[in-house]
Amino acid sequence: MRMSTRAATAVAVALGSALVLTACGSSDSGGGSDSAEGKVEGTVDFQTWNLKTNFKDYFQGLIADFEKKYPGTEVNWIDQPAENYANKLSADAAAGDLPDVVNVAPDLVYPLAKAGLAMNLEEAAGKYRGEYLPGAWKSHELPGMDGVYAFPWYLNTGPMFYNKKLFADAGLDPEKPPKTYGQLFDSGIDMAKRSKGKIAMLANIPAVEDFGRYGVELMDEQGARFTFNEAKGVELVTEYKKLYDAKALDSQALTNQAEGAGRKFQQQSIAMNPGGALDLQKYKKEAPSLYRNIGITPAVNNTGKDNMYVQGLMVNKQSKVKPAAVAFAHFVTNAKNQMDFAHEVTVFPSTEGSLDDPFFTKEDGTDEGRVKVAAAKAIKTAVNYTPAVFSEQMKVALRNEVAKAMQGKKSPKQALDDAVAECNRLLKTA
Repeated sequence: MRMSTRAATAVAVALGSALVLTACGSSDSGGGSDSAEGKVEGTVDFQTWNLKTNFKDYFQGLIADFEKKYPGTEVNWIDQPAENYANKLSADAAAGDLPDVVNVAPDLVYPLAKAGLAMNLEEAAGKYRGEYLPGAWKSHELPGMDGVYAFPWYLNTGPMFYNKKLFADAGLDPEKPPKTYGQLFDSGIDMAKRSKGKIAMLANIPAVEDFGRYGVELMDEQGARFTFNEAKGVELVTEYKKLYDAKALDSQALTNQAEGAGRKFQQQSIAMNPGGALDLQKYKKEAPSLYRNIGITPAVNNTGKDNMYVQGLMVNKQSKVKPAAVAFAHFVTNAKNQMDFAHEVTVFPSTEGSLDDPFFTKEDGTDEGRVKVAAAKAIKTAVNYTPAVFSEQMKVALRNEVAKAMQGKKSPKQALDDAVAECNRLLKTA
């Protein structure tokens, strides 16, 4: 399914430029309107991705409750496999066969909204805005477009694990992990020096969300071009270059993927790494000496806000049952139903006040409980730093250029200038 932060974004990221939707025209030619006035009735086609196998009973109950609340309605639940979900959306959109309510992430909804196929819920359902966390409601705002194009549904975030023993061995306070990037850089250099280069702080170079957490302006106000080569962006890459040269960044950081970084953390050759409940359970079984010393902390940031991974429900602007579609999308994402879903799987409601429930604030002695409480605390004020238009190709371009800066093949400024130029080129061709 989706439920770790990595899994939640892996499917969404597959969209890239596949959903160009040339057959559907511009944002002015998609047909339909953003009005949801009228009687709630008719058959709503509802599409999710990869949820039926594990959550069939939950969704069947949810649908039955909706149909009972609104006599004269019926919900036809369509669950697509995770593989090629983006391509399926593209094909359905081009053929005019998009369901009435569709499970999306921001990068999935962007080309649909651009093609005029996603309802602007700020106009059609803005009265519900106050029911959701501000950062969650805004998560489906799209660059260069006014409005919100999906109801926020379930959320996740990525807490950091850190090795308390490695911190103590380096003379760092194991109860005070770094909270800002400045603290992270200083601690990383200290750890590398104390360990004579044997222990690195991190195993990955900065990704686009790191630029966001650092306080870099990623795009201009119009969403027309990328700007992460500004002074703060150059500063971030420069500091990572210092870590790399001091061996405070793992020697394989330029090629590491999430799985490789996880192995490094398990082998106790790096001191910090993102993780989740399943990772904790694995460490408990396979690396008990590490498990005894794991601390959990929010990912470092300079903004006071962690990164939010978000799923949403888009309403098809061309739907023939708009009132029912909007009512159903709101029903699925209301506080009660989101809380019920969070009891089924480790995700977090996007509704205001839900995260204050003891279910999210009190540990229960389990590994899942430890991670859940830490993540729930961070997600209250989290924001989605990754621009909806930042495709997989753009992520690769940024990673390649940052790697060149780490190797000294380019200056941090030149590397980011080149990354921005390529990302802006890709943006124009999308």
